[in-house]
Amino acid sequence: MDRSGSLEQPLSFYQRAEEEEEEEEEEEEMPATEKDLAEDAPWKKIQQNTFTRWCNEHLKLVNKRIHDLQKDLSDGLKLIGLLEVLSQKKMFRKYHCRPNFRQMKLENVSVALEFLEREHIKLVSIVCQRTSRTLWKLSPPETQTEPEV
Repeated sequence: MDRSGSLEQPLSFYQRAEEEEEEEEEEEEMPATEKDLAEDAPWKKIQQNTFTRWCNEHLKLVNKRIHDLQKDLSDGLKLIGLLEVLSQKKMFRKYHCRPNFRQMKLENVSVALEFLEREHIKLVSIVCQRTSRTLWKLSPPETQTEPEV
């Protein structure tokens, strides 16, 4: 009996822990669409590995290799190499062979994007709301359609 005269007993330590655990499990559950968009979704890893292998298959012609897409394409050099192999053409303007600074890396990526534009290869941007990262889809101009918003 407590001071107010009620017979109600306080929750035991274990009962409180179980209730807190159940609340955490409810919060952790994500709807199916969010699971599909999650950073570590299985289909994303499969797609990333497949694309990496495809890039490496072409890049071996110029003795280059990609291990991590995000890191290895960030300076623009392997992207330029891939575009030159696929198109069998050289870039239209010079690029930095040893980009030490962020500005040089961005200029190299700009050179690659400008090359795609001049070759009439359209890039379609898909933005993931949860991560705000952008993925690029390449497709020949004759098969492209405007994305629905």
